[in-house]
Amino acid sequence: MGGFFKSSIGRKVAMALSAFFLMVFLLQHFAINLLSVFNPDVFNEVSHFMGTNPMVQFALQPVLIFGVVFHFIMGFVLEIKNKKAQGVAYVKNNGAANSSWMSRNMIWSGAAILAFIVLHFIDFWIPEINTKYIQGDWSGTLEGVEGFRYYEELTHKFVSPIRVGAYVLAFIFLALHLLHGFTSAFQSVGATAGRKKTLQSIGKAYSIIIPLGFIFIALYHHFNH
Repeated sequence: MGGFFKSSIGRKVAMALSAFFLMVFLLQHFAINLLSVFNPDVFNEVSHFMGTNPMVQFALQPVLIFGVVFHFIMGFVLEIKNKKAQGVAYVKNNGAANSSWMSRNMIWSGAAILAFIVLHFIDFWIPEINTKYIQGDWSGTLEGVEGFRYYEELTHKFVSPIRVGAYVLAFIFLALHLLHGFTSAFQSVGATAGRKKTLQSIGKAYSIIIPLGFIFIALYHHFNH
């Protein structure tokens, strides 16, 4: 296993597999959040189920956190390895002529997304952990508010135009990151043979629709609170 991660191909495959996992999670997370726009009651029920189901909490959630940490660490490792491998030749090479802006700046869009994840954890995950594990409240209710607390928390976070602006900017960076990362992940596992154009089309649609959908959710709650 150690030899696998030491090889360039091994690191790229590991990076791609973690990317696939996170893209599936992102789609699922978007689908649940979109319910908050069209049916708050169902959003509350689904959120409560995800927040209290033992399989989700004690099996899937740790895997998700590991996947996020692994993906970003591996991304930074690959960037450092690539810089060292290119050396002086990198300076002489006209990267702009051979690659897109997205591919040359994956590390920076990734860093911006990582900063957003920290903000997102502060906004939602840490309060969730505090409510359930420190206060011991698994009921899904918020004192003084009827019904489930999830919708109330979500809409409250999007009152501030500064926070909404941060979310919008983060999802723009996410779109730029995905525009290169989606197809690159399939290339890393050798799955683009004969279907590269199809995957590029799917990748563009995914990379634009999902971040745009998250932006819509944030703006919708900001202007309709």
